[in-house]
Amino acid sequence: MNISYSWLKEIVPDMKMEPEGVAEHLASRGAPVDIKGGGGVGLGSVVVGRVKSVKKHPNADRLSICEVDNGKEILQVICGAPVIKEGGHYPFAGVGSELPNGMKLRKAKIRGEFSNGMLCSEMELDLGIDQSGIMLLPESVSPGEPLIEVLSLGEVILEVEVTPNRGDWLSHMGLAREVISTGLENLQLPAIPGSVDLAVETKTCQQEISDNGVSIRIDSPDLCYRFLGVVINGVAVRPSPDWLVKRLAAVGQQSINNVVDATNYVMLELGNPMHAYDLDKMEGGRIIVRNASVGEKIEALDGIEYNLTSDMLLVCDQSSPQNIAGVIGGMHSSVTEDTVNIFLECALFQPKSVRQTCKKLGIATDASYRFERGVDPEGHLSAVKRALEVILAIAGGEPGQSILEVVPKPHTSNLLPLRLSRVEAVLGLSFPADELQRIFSSIGFGIERSEKGVVSVKIPSYRSYDVLREIDLIEEIARVHGYDRFPEDLSPYLASSVPDDPLFGLEEDVRKSFMDAGILEAINPAFANPKEGDVEILNPISFEESCLRNSLVPGLLRNLEGRQETYVYLK
Repeated sequence: MNISYSWLKEIVPDMKMEPEGVAEHLASRGAPVDIKGGGGVGLGSVVVGRVKSVKKHPNADRLSICEVDNGKEILQVICGAPVIKEGGHYPFAGVGSELPNGMKLRKAKIRGEFSNGMLCSEMELDLGIDQSGIMLLPESVSPGEPLIEVLSLGEVILEVEVTPNRGDWLSHMGLAREVISTGLENLQLPAIPGSVDLAVETKTCQQEISDNGVSIRIDSPDLCYRFLGVVINGVAVRPSPDWLVKRLAAVGQQSINNVVDATNYVMLELGNPMHAYDLDKMEGGRIIVRNASVGEKIEALDGIEYNLTSDMLLVCDQSSPQNIAGVIGGMHSSVTEDTVNIFLECALFQPKSVRQTCKKLGIATDASYRFERGVDPEGHLSAVKRALEVILAIAGGEPGQSILEVVPKPHTSNLLPLRLSRVEAVLGLSFPADELQRIFSSIGFGIERSEKGVVSVKIPSYRSYDVLREIDLIEEIARVHGYDRFPEDLSPYLASSVPDDPLFGLEEDVRKSFMDAGILEAINPAFANPKEGDVEILNPISFEESCLRNSLVPGLLRNLEGRQETYVYLK
């Protein structure tokens, strides 16, 4: 997860820590950080180039001759990329430039035609792994602009290693909660240029709702717990403003258009994935969340047509799928420069359903990455209002009278009891109630009531996926208190929770005796294919490992068949 230090500072205006301090603090809280400070090494001479014309190379079928405007002059450049469009903006490295990979550019003659530099891919610039084509830049840039400024590569980026159980860290706001330690009231959202105060009411129901010319119905309430949407009429879809392009580029997001960029901005800021539909392409103005029918297909935004199965959740119009829920949108209703009216979605889908769909289809997206790990079940309304604020500021339009919300499965706050004696038994330290109050309030938890020896802790909605038991609360105490503040030797404080069992020693003695006799142990996976096992696994790694084995024999036979060096004696 890439975090912009300047973006983080806007959310936590009182933050005094430098990037190194933030990295150290997050690492102590369980989130290792790699600082990618002041990027753009080796790109000082790379500028924006605008392709004025493209024609085929007379002596090479796979090469093109481009006229490139670098802001100072028009140069001839030979390019081998399959798709180069006239009027497009691309990174341009002129003669004399040296790229991050050490390549020094000189004027070259290629198949009889001179080339005065090159148009570059992400990989050539050390900005990504895509080497299939030239890196396309936003239309809002100008020829000659330094690429470092266009992509905000001078910005300090914190690359945070997020553990699978901490989906709440997959946003700037989520990590801001970890950075501060004096209370969440110090957090604030950055101001959006051109935004205005907006008063939009919310209409909520349990299954189906209609207003603003659209209707929303949830046919699969077990897989969709919450669905919010709002209509915005009269938007002007165009390239995003500079501030938004640079902010997204700094954390590795490519600009698409102002509406799509606004949804990505909110996802990166608050952690809630969103999707915008071209409302005029949604047949009947109906939004139906349902499981796929047998044989249904959808062409997704990546240009691939996917075959769907009945266990996959979709967002559909009256007749066909328009979005693989929580994974990727459909091409048919995508927002383009011709779009005038949009429907903005923010939903809560079952993590397991999204994960299984991604595995079956072989897709991984920023949205699915977050849904799989758990999205804040109470954060959707704030996200929709924030997206409205951004879209109206940069794309104009008129919002519908109300935000529509369907909630088949309302979220209930979790209240966990915590025994002070258990805290001391596990951690070896005693924490008085007022110290626990300070620790929990600093990360958004609350102590609802305190009785003799027991406190009741209210879990914030964004931690409802990973804080489920008393031991999870104890882990939070240790994490916030600081692992480095515990005594090096806790043995005087901790009693063994598992008594010594003589059978453990016997097992080791038997194993050693067999090894001394020349018999080696074979330990094979407990998973098997359906022909060898009866009990199906809900989230298998692959089809060949989709069941639990009911016999050791198939695995042992495979050991022998594979002629492995481990010898297995069968008696």
